[in-house]
Amino acid sequence: MSQLQPLIQLQQTTEPLLNVQEMQFWLDKAVAWGQADSPKTQKDTGLHLSRLSSYLQHLLTHINNTSSTTETMKRLPYLGQFLGRLCWNPYVTADDTSRRLLLQCLFGLYSEHPSSAVERKANQWIRKVLCQLATEEDDAAAQALMKCVGVPPKEYHLKVLRKMVASLQENIGKSCNSLGNINQRCSCDSVLATSEACVPLVTCPEAAPLIGALLQRPVTCVRAALSEDFLDALSSAYSSQGLSLEEQAVVSLWYHSLSSLEEAVLSLLESVLPPNTGSTPLTLEQQVAQSLLPKACAQHCSIFLVVNEIFRSVLKQAEGNECVKSLIQTFTSFFLKEVVLLQPQKCVSLKTFFPQSPQSLLLPLLTLPSEMPQEAWRHHLNWLSSSLQRLTEEEEEGDGSSGTRGHHKVFEAWFLLVQCAHWVQVTVQLLGTSGHEDCGPLLWLLTFYHHPTNRGHHRALQLVHVREAWDHLRSLFLDLTHPLSVDHLQSMVTLLSPHPQQPSPFPLLILSLLVSFAVFSQQSLSGSTQILQTVVDQSGLVDEAACVLDSLELRLKEGSCLSSVTNRVHLRIKALQNTLTHMHAA
Repeated sequence: MSQLQPLIQLQQTTEPLLNVQEMQFWLDKAVAWGQADSPKTQKDTGLHLSRLSSYLQHLLTHINNTSSTTETMKRLPYLGQFLGRLCWNPYVTADDTSRRLLLQCLFGLYSEHPSSAVERKANQWIRKVLCQLATEEDDAAAQALMKCVGVPPKEYHLKVLRKMVASLQENIGKSCNSLGNINQRCSCDSVLATSEACVPLVTCPEAAPLIGALLQRPVTCVRAALSEDFLDALSSAYSSQGLSLEEQAVVSLWYHSLSSLEEAVLSLLESVLPPNTGSTPLTLEQQVAQSLLPKACAQHCSIFLVVNEIFRSVLKQAEGNECVKSLIQTFTSFFLKEVVLLQPQKCVSLKTFFPQSPQSLLLPLLTLPSEMPQEAWRHHLNWLSSSLQRLTEEEEEGDGSSGTRGHHKVFEAWFLLVQCAHWVQVTVQLLGTSGHEDCGPLLWLLTFYHHPTNRGHHRALQLVHVREAWDHLRSLFLDLTHPLSVDHLQSMVTLLSPHPQQPSPFPLLILSLLVSFAVFSQQSLSGSTQILQTVVDQSGLVDEAACVLDSLELRLKEGSCLSSVTNRVHLRIKALQNTLTHMHAA
């Protein structure tokens, strides 16, 4: 009796689908073929491949209809040996159909959650078989085939790998079956096994289509999970630039792997934060434009919520960091553009993206200035200012726990204002062109943007300093007939210079007003240049003034802020930029 006879005897009583004589025939064939190292066995293998494929299909059906790998191995104790012998036969694995069915049988035996030593051992063996099928270069069977057909080793292994990838890709592309039998196996089990098999292949270019298919496969079933080892290997390879993925595959990787997404966001933050002194408004815009993160956020609300939470956390720790605020604003701008590009059926309500933001402020802040008439800007900003003032007053007047909730509301309102800082830029623009209108609400809004919390100083005192600076600037830039006042210039230098009682971001607020007056006021270009040059030179803020000018130029070019004198404004910006460049060089 053959050593595999117990398999036949068991099968005779439990599995009518598999014919006893046929099973005996194929088991004997598998043993006789060995590794197909003789012309006779090679010829015999080729003659029987078609019938073998049919038998493997029957065997696959049996595996899928059995409730677990443990149960399958009880019924077919020599199944592993049978499949293993076929896997090491290069003439069997070179046949597309046989190879595909072999792989499917292996996946059918893979246990997503192994519950016994048998299943754990089977998983280990299956991973080893799959890995060696794709990567082993000193396999005796492979060498025999290469010698017989005259194929170079590298070419042979590439062909084997491509065939394996194609088979795996076809397998995981199938949707989840509707199970009529409670004991029948779900086809999605193969997704986990396939991702496990891909771990050693993540850096192989030939495996890229399969990796992309795995990442982008619709999650129709709880069983269609990807291996954590697979996701970790992908994340590591992608971050070290050892892996090239299509755009949508990268987005899907971030969707599946939180650690990979966090690493991408932190990498973007590190590219613009100190000590990276080479970051400018233009390079920041280019880095965000080249990043896939805004597109990923638009496609997957869950990704946006994670990214936003990271930005929120960083902003809390670096409230006055202008680089962080600029990144958040630029990122949000690109994200909103990606949302607009989505097809209507794929769009998600903006309220879903911003669940923590004060809902009354959400749409008014997300609306771009270019989306409403310019004459409506001031009214819109006055409304925003009064709404934010009410929130801060509720916080300061609240007690205990209500005060804590109020502080959370104020922070979320400020965070949203930072994300939609185009309205802050419009505020600065209007303050630089205002006449005798009441600018109290605009000054309050600008002060709140730079100092959302009290932290040892008071908003009322801050507002006094800001109004004083604004009055000085109006005197300097609106006086078109008399020579520039030396006293007024010196007062501006004093306001911009560091002061122990002024928080560090305070000079940047005054500087933004100075640049706005220099660009938008009716003062002559030579007069504006002289004022800007004198004040920033004596206060030591040449680089900061250049950065503010560059940011303003970008906003005007992209159209989020509009001006009725665009050509004149752009000419003045260029002239002022040239002046600051020469000052820096000197």
